[in-house]
Amino acid sequence: MKIEIWSDVACPWCYIGKRRFETALAAFPHRDSVQVQWRSYQLDPALPEHYDGTELDYLSTRKGLAPAQVTQMFEHVAAQAKGEGLNYRFDAVVVANSFTAHRLIHLAAAHGKQDAAKERLLSDHFEHGKDVGSQEYLTALGLDLGLDAVELAELFSTEAYADDVRHDIAEARALGISGVPFFVIDRKFGLSGAQPAETFSAALEQAWQDSHPLVMVNAGAEATADDAGTASGACGPEGCTV
Repeated sequence: MKIEIWSDVACPWCYIGKRRFETALAAFPHRDSVQVQWRSYQLDPALPEHYDGTELDYLSTRKGLAPAQVTQMFEHVAAQAKGEGLNYRFDAVVVANSFTAHRLIHLAAAHGKQDAAKERLLSDHFEHGKDVGSQEYLTALGLDLGLDAVELAELFSTEAYADDVRHDIAEARALGISGVPFFVIDRKFGLSGAQPAETFSAALEQAWQDSHPLVMVNAGAEATADDAGTASGACGPEGCTV
């Protein structure tokens, strides 16, 4: 079973959704048969590589939200994050374009380290005030993950993995995805938002049953004389009746 997750490293609900999904997946009996693929998405593709201002400034000026409304939103999201064991620090968030960070995730995926890259980027952005648009930071992160220094340098000197990011974003549009996180299971089931773990669990079970339907064996066999039951009922290959 394959699960594709469209998300942005600059999306606070995406990290919360990741944790809730992981909780559901850990309890899923068939988790070893589940393949998870992170897909790129950008909430604000027009954002400069570095924005000279705080997250509060950014949402207030570029999104047209009142500062008090933004502060209230921060408090609500931080409380939800805390419930998942995450320590959001919106006052320390560095606002930056996430395109190159997504390219790094694709590079990490080529080396089997996609989830580790996604986890670090989300945590460093929302919990540790790291600049996810910085060449210095992304290079250091890549080296921490064991990625090749030459391949990391190519993220800043070439268009390596840029088409992969653009393809993910175009595919999201084709699927009608307009917000993240968005979870797609086997290209049949879709879940939008940071749903409760229980909702993810139900979706996983439903998708598994859909892809592994119960097949009846000898459904047309008829009972023989030896299978006849007592006066209280009869039993045969298809079961017992009373």
